[in-house]
Amino acid sequence: HRFDPPREHFGGAGKAGRLLGNLVVTPVRKGNKELKQGAYGKVKIHQESKLSQLKRLDEVFAAMTLLYIKPLHSNLDHSSISATFNKSDLKFCDDILSKVSRSFAAVIRQLPPPMLVDVLIFYLVLRALDTVEDDMTAFSSVEVKIKHLIQFHKTALADPTWSMDGVGEGDERKLLQQFPKCHSVYADLSPDSRRIIADITARMANGMAEFVSKDLGQGTADIKEYNRYCHFVAGLVGEGLSRLFAASGHENASLASELHLSDQMGLFLQKTNIIRDYLEDYVDGRAFWPQKVWKKYSKSGDLGYFRHQHLAPNRTASLSCLNELITDALELAPDCLRYLSKLQCAEIFQFCAIPQIMAMATLEKCFDNQDVFTGVVKIRKGMSCKLILASKEVEGVHDTFSRLARKISRRSRTGDPSHARTLRACEAICEMTVRSSEMVSDTF
Repeated sequence: HRFDPPREHFGGAGKAGRLLGNLVVTPVRKGNKELKQGAYGKVKIHQESKLSQLKRLDEVFAAMTLLYIKPLHSNLDHSSISATFNKSDLKFCDDILSKVSRSFAAVIRQLPPPMLVDVLIFYLVLRALDTVEDDMTAFSSVEVKIKHLIQFHKTALADPTWSMDGVGEGDERKLLQQFPKCHSVYADLSPDSRRIIADITARMANGMAEFVSKDLGQGTADIKEYNRYCHFVAGLVGEGLSRLFAASGHENASLASELHLSDQMGLFLQKTNIIRDYLEDYVDGRAFWPQKVWKKYSKSGDLGYFRHQHLAPNRTASLSCLNELITDALELAPDCLRYLSKLQCAEIFQFCAIPQIMAMATLEKCFDNQDVFTGVVKIRKGMSCKLILASKEVEGVHDTFSRLARKISRRSRTGDPSHARTLRACEAICEMTVRSSEMVSDTF
């Protein structure tokens, strides 16, 4: 879940399994193009019925608007792009991006040319690296995997013929198999862009290598290690994007120096994914919930304790643990809003705002929600469309963050151990978004 929108917006052909009583885990057959890596697609998906979604006319209208009236405009056919990059190789990159992350592809395409190609390749390079890191069976030993990770920027980004077979599943595997096509486009980027992408890739790979050797079956050790992991796999992405934005000339050069805010942007997204993906990650044997937090609530001393929602004591403890982690993530939101306020280019603003606003909606959906422990919680597709439309301007983003923060605040239980902290986090968000939003009715 590195550098990604919420999983409900992924492409590919992954299929959700079903949860009937005990958790049913489907065996993975290597090379099956319909499968995703890890535990994705093996746990229950919690989503509302189509009828329930269709009853929300405002969301239906938002979907129609996004599809037919105000779709995200693609700049991929711009003359400056077609004159610079190999048409066939660029088409492969765009096609594979659409398959591994369909909605994110649309957001990338609306970026100013030719910077959109920089971001497209940045994403694919990191997705390829992530595929190597995620595959738990392809390598003969942890040491072999670590060697591939550490050398990735020297092999994949330096050798135009480099490729890797037998790693990953589905479209991710295809990305590695045909990586020379990505390298062809990468080689035609500006020297500054190549340097930024290579630097972030090398640093991320070293961070991944650090955690590959750790036993993460019971999560990270503490908040410090939790934050460190999120920094390597997402915070560095935020830094890389800020540097690419600045290098393009579409944003002030000073944005490249906003390391803290860039890091917070990535951590907000990554922590949201980790919180939501509790069950998938636990089943996969690589979890990230910090032990320093969850062991306060698990009476068995095992991270799997929270799965047993049929027991009342477990449910109460589970929600307290969940709410503490969500509050920890909410405390990052003000810095994310500060970062967005520094952006000048409308397309870059929306590119950055969409994942942030989706993350905030996901946190609100997960807050005090026991479904997190029995499957994957998804926001409605109509809601997603509404959020995308709201992300076009600062006012829409502020309105949405304010509404969602107030909803969380109202749902926070007095007896919850994190209640006071949650209220403070929500209040900090509302203080940053003060304007007419307080007068707007809660329509979400």
